[in-house]
Amino acid sequence: MGVDIKSYLNPPVLLVIFLLVISLMFIFPVLNMILLGAILAYLVRPVATKIQSKVKFSSVSIILAMIVVLIPLILLVAYVSYEISSVITSLIASNYYFDIDQFISQLPIDVNSVNSSINSSLNEIAKYVLNYTVSFLSKFLNITLDLFILVCSVFYFVRDGDRCIEFIRDFVPDDSKNFFDNTLESIQDVLRSIFYGHFLTSVIIGIFGAIGYSLLGYPYGIFLGVLTGILQLIPIFGPWPIYWALFFIDIYAGNYPRAIIVLLFGFFLSTIDMYIRPALSSHYAEIHPLILLIGFLSGPLVYGVVGFIVGPLILGITYTVLDSYRKEYLFGDE
Repeated sequence: MGVDIKSYLNPPVLLVIFLLVISLMFIFPVLNMILLGAILAYLVRPVATKIQSKVKFSSVSIILAMIVVLIPLILLVAYVSYEISSVITSLIASNYYFDIDQFISQLPIDVNSVNSSINSSLNEIAKYVLNYTVSFLSKFLNITLDLFILVCSVFYFVRDGDRCIEFIRDFVPDDSKNFFDNTLESIQDVLRSIFYGHFLTSVIIGIFGAIGYSLLGYPYGIFLGVLTGILQLIPIFGPWPIYWALFFIDIYAGNYPRAIIVLLFGFFLSTIDMYIRPALSSHYAEIHPLILLIGFLSGPLVYGVVGFIVGPLILGITYTVLDSYRKEYLFGDE
């Protein structure tokens, strides 16, 4: 029997579709913040539940939980930015200081011509700085709006996430509610798998790296450990760029014993990943490494820095939804 599409496209359905399309056009510019807010809400909610057992008001417990979860992330970004600026400042101070007047006096050129070129260059630089400032202010307003939407999304998803799911579930036909519930459970498994199997693994290896590099006497040992943990998130990298770079630096400096030790330590970091990751994620969904790799690499191209988190999650969730559909409808009767 053929399906009569016209019987489904009645005026109320057409109105709903029209409003959904218009609404999507409005929220699309901030969709990445909403998705990230939903993901962070999944992490904040267990903390809020524990705090709520001791705090009377749910809103207060959610805000406290958001502070507990988000403040470490903000401090991490601030720490990385501070360390990078310190490294750049030290490099400039040690390698690029020279007497500009003496340098110009030794050149066989016309000083007046140089002054004219300098004035022209200064004007161009001033125009560039002005344009950059205006552009930065506009981006700053956008960033402020994104952060505001992110915070609001986390708060309301934690507080009203169950209502949102029930609201969507009411539109699901009765014969598909089982598929909907299984899909939700699969999505939760993906979130647990990626969090425990990848983010928590990166934290553990980053801590090991910070301790090891500090004990070996490297400057910025904690910073190197943070970079090791961040690189561990990207499947194609891992910790090897850090310890190989330190190995070649020590070889160039003639510190051969430490070069051998840091190389062995790096191999240790790469090896324990094969044991920590399966041990943490084996109880949840198994996500193929290629899916995560594509998510990590293509996510930032679509959503910027947020794409490092949203990309693999969306692809992982899409895979589990397809797998759930395959099991429910294609092989459900076998």
